[in-house]
Amino acid sequence: MRKPELEFHLPDAPWTAPPAAGPGVEERVLAEDPERGCRTALVRWAPGTDTSDQGVARHDFWEEVYLVEGTLHDLTLNQTFTTGMYACRPPNMPHGPWTTETGVTMLVITYP
Repeated sequence: MRKPELEFHLPDAPWTAPPAAGPGVEERVLAEDPERGCRTALVRWAPGTDTSDQGVARHDFWEEVYLVEGTLHDLTLNQTFTTGMYACRPPNMPHGPWTTETGVTMLVITYP
């Protein structure tokens, strides 16, 4: 299976809580290929979301993140990232934990 071919449209997928996500985190999957591990989603965190209890994240896939709106604070780096900023993380790159005072909406693309 591959990601579907989609021309411009208004996505109607519901906002849902991703597996293992803490409170205040929702995602809207725009396209995915579960067999290959590819996914494009909008992810939003409510104001006050804090992932401190999850510690530093590492995963076995590439992850690209574009901040559509809001701010995201990296507790390890003690740095705040803002609207328009972008990250491209290779597999096993440590990142987070995170907090957001304002809330944040991100475009997240993952692939093997």
